[in-house]
Amino acid sequence: MSDLRDKKAVAIKYDPKKSQAPVVVAKGKGYIAENIVKAAKDSGVALKEDNELINYLMSLELYEEIPPELYQVIAEILAFIYKANED
Repeated sequence: MSDLRDKKAVAIKYDPKKSQAPVVVAKGKGYIAENIVKAAKDSGVALKEDNELINYLMSLELYEEIPPELYQVIAEILAFIYKANED
Protein backbone atom coordinates (compact mmCIF):
# COMPACT_ATOMS: atom_id res chain seq x y z
CA MET A 1 0.00 0.00 0.00
CA SER A 2 1.41 3.37 -0.98
CA ASP A 3 1.84 6.23 1.41
CA LEU A 4 -0.94 8.84 1.24
CA ARG A 5 1.73 11.51 0.78
CA ASP A 6 2.60 9.89 -2.57
CA LYS A 7 -0.97 10.06 -3.88
CA LYS A 8 -1.58 12.63 -6.63
CA ALA A 9 -4.76 13.68 -8.40
CA VAL A 10 -5.61 16.10 -11.18
CA ALA A 11 -9.07 17.12 -12.35
CA ILE A 12 -9.59 18.43 -15.84
CA LYS A 13 -12.61 20.06 -17.40
CA TYR A 14 -13.49 20.72 -21.00
CA ASP A 15 -16.01 23.38 -21.95
CA PRO A 16 -15.68 24.16 -25.67
CA LYS A 17 -17.58 27.43 -25.10
CA LYS A 18 -14.87 28.69 -22.73
CA SER A 19 -11.60 27.22 -24.01
CA GLN A 20 -10.10 25.46 -26.99
CA ALA A 21 -8.75 22.60 -24.89
CA PRO A 22 -9.40 20.95 -21.53
CA VAL A 23 -8.01 22.85 -18.54
CA VAL A 24 -6.65 21.75 -15.18
CA VAL A 25 -9.27 22.73 -12.59
CA ALA A 26 -7.83 21.01 -9.51
CA LYS A 27 -4.61 19.28 -8.56
CA GLY A 28 -2.90 18.17 -5.41
CA LYS A 29 -1.01 15.62 -3.38
CA GLY A 30 -1.80 13.67 -0.24
CA TYR A 31 -5.03 14.73 1.47
CA ILE A 32 -5.82 17.21 -1.29
CA ALA A 33 -5.57 14.38 -3.82
CA GLU A 34 -7.84 12.25 -1.64
CA ASN A 35 -10.41 15.07 -1.56
CA ILE A 36 -10.26 15.48 -5.35
CA VAL A 37 -10.86 11.74 -5.80
CA LYS A 38 -13.66 11.75 -3.21
CA ALA A 39 -15.37 14.72 -4.88
CA ALA A 40 -15.20 12.97 -8.24
CA LYS A 41 -16.62 9.73 -6.83
CA ASP A 42 -19.34 11.59 -4.91
CA SER A 43 -20.31 13.36 -8.15
CA GLY A 44 -20.38 10.12 -10.11
CA VAL A 45 -17.40 11.06 -12.26
CA ALA A 46 -15.44 8.10 -13.58
CA LEU A 47 -11.76 8.02 -12.64
CA LYS A 48 -8.79 7.02 -14.76
CA GLU A 49 -5.34 6.30 -13.33
CA ASP A 50 -2.27 7.09 -15.42
CA ASN A 51 0.84 7.91 -13.39
CA GLU A 52 2.88 9.25 -16.29
CA LEU A 53 0.09 11.58 -17.40
CA ILE A 54 -0.65 12.79 -13.88
CA ASN A 55 2.98 13.72 -13.34
CA TYR A 56 2.88 15.84 -16.48
CA LEU A 57 -0.47 17.43 -15.58
CA MET A 58 0.80 18.26 -12.08
CA SER A 59 3.38 20.53 -13.73
CA LEU A 60 0.65 22.67 -15.31
CA GLU A 61 -0.85 25.68 -13.58
CA LEU A 62 -4.49 25.75 -12.49
CA TYR A 63 -6.77 26.77 -15.37
CA GLU A 64 -3.95 26.25 -17.85
CA GLU A 65 -5.03 24.58 -21.08
CA ILE A 66 -3.73 21.11 -21.82
CA PRO A 67 -0.91 21.42 -24.42
CA PRO A 68 -1.57 20.10 -27.95
CA GLU A 69 0.87 17.20 -27.56
CA LEU A 70 -1.51 15.71 -24.96
CA TYR A 71 -4.74 16.09 -26.95
CA GLN A 72 -4.77 12.46 -28.12
CA VAL A 73 -4.21 11.04 -24.62
CA ILE A 74 -6.78 13.39 -23.08
CA ALA A 75 -9.30 12.54 -25.83
CA GLU A 76 -8.90 8.84 -25.01
CA ILE A 77 -9.42 9.52 -21.31
CA LEU A 78 -12.47 11.69 -21.94
CA ALA A 79 -13.93 8.97 -24.18
CA PHE A 80 -13.32 6.43 -21.39
CA ILE A 81 -15.05 8.69 -18.85
CA TYR A 82 -18.03 9.45 -21.10
CA LYS A 83 -18.51 5.75 -21.78
CA ALA A 84 -18.20 4.88 -18.07
CA ASN A 85 -20.78 7.54 -17.22
CA GLU A 86 -23.22 6.05 -19.75
CA ASP A 87 -23.15 2.64 -18.03
